[in-house]
Formats: sequence, structure tokens, C-alpha cells
Amino acid sequence: MPPSAANPLSDRSLGWLRYLNRKAHTPDDWSRAGKPHPHWDDRSDPPMASWHRFDLVDSSYAMGLMAQRTPAWTERYVAILDQLIERHTGWWSAADWLTQFGPDPDRANYPDPYRALIPAELWGDYDVPGWTANGTEPWGTQMDPVAADGMLFYKGFFLVLLGIRSMVANAASEVGHGAGQTDRWNQPFEMIRDGHENTFEWTHTGIAEHLCQQWLAAPIGCH
Repeated sequence: MPPSAANPLSDRSLGWLRYLNRKAHTPDDWSRAGKPHPHWDDRSDPPMASWHRFDLVDSSYAMGLMAQRTPAWTERYVAILDQLIERHTGWWSAADWLTQFGPDPDRANYPDPYRALIPAELWGDYDVPGWTANGTEPWGTQMDPVAADGMLFYKGFFLVLLGIRSMVANAASEVGHGAGQTDRWNQPFEMIRDGHENTFEWTHTGIAEHLCQQWLAAPIGCH
């Protein structure tokens, strides 16, 4: 048997898989009353990507690639992806949208590196990209980050995460592994779960259809 077939994942890739499996299955609490485990990165690449959910979504890319190389491990890949998705339904996945209302009160105190992101003539009076500004007129406050007129990157990246999970689970089902796992996230699930008024029900297909309708209504972009 050629070495590539006997060992389709490198030692480095196996180490990453072992780490991500442990990381995804370490209990934590992404509800408003809880706090994500410190191993979920919320520091890298400010001001736009320094939120825990980016670590979730970016971690999923390796699962899609590894599943192509080692389909016999698909159930483990799906288990990891389910943990990532479950966290992405919690309050902390949308903490920026749920706490950043109106203009950024700190816009006059941005660090100099942010100058590259803001028109020079508006420096000090313009929100940095990544400030979500929930409540801005004429749209008003919208607490559901999926249904909202804005927050495109939230639901777009969530669809990437859901899509990778669907791809991996469907491929496993076709070869007789993981039957019954393919439609888990096409069953209604709750998001945010911050009291009765701020608990929202969605499905994978429902999010995709909603985003499609938003693009059709505003071809220039649903932001």
C-alpha cells in the first residue's frame, strides 16, 4: 500500500484533529449568562474578526477537507461540527449584534492602525468596519441576527458552517455511515435563547432561503 494511502493525514493534521476534538467537547456555556471557554479565540484580527464565532467557523474548514481523505472517521467529524454549530446558536455567537447599538461611542478613540479602514475626512466621526450598529435608522433595533436586514457576515458564515456539516454527513450517508444524521439541522432549532422575546427558531434551509430573499430584494447587498 502506498504511504499516502496508508497515512492520508499528516502527523500535524492528526494533531490538529485531536486538539479540535478535545476543544469542541470541552464543556462551556455560550448563553448570555455564561462565557465561552478561553480557548475560543476572541482576540485575533480586530476589529472585524475578533469574536468567538470566527474561531468556530474557521475551525470547520479542516473538517471538510479531512473528511474527503478519511471518510471512515466521518462520525467523529460530524460530532465535532455539531458541537461547533450548537455553540453558534447561543447568545455569544452574536454578542456584537446584541450589544453594539447605534454609533460607536468610542469612535473618537480608535487606534491609529484603524485609519486604513476609515475615510480620512471622517476619522473620529465614523464607525470602524465590524461595529454592527444594531438599531441604526431606518431599520431600527432587530434582535434576531439572522432575520435582521444587516449582519450579513453572521448568517453567511453560519451557512458555511452548516453547509460543511451537511456535506460531510451526506457523503457518509451515501456510503452507509452516519445514517440519520443528515437532517439534524434542518429540524427547527432555537437561536440566541435570551428570554422568550429573544429566542428565534430557524433551520438550515430556512436561513438559506431567507438570505436568498434578502439578496433578491436588495441586489446591491442586504447590508
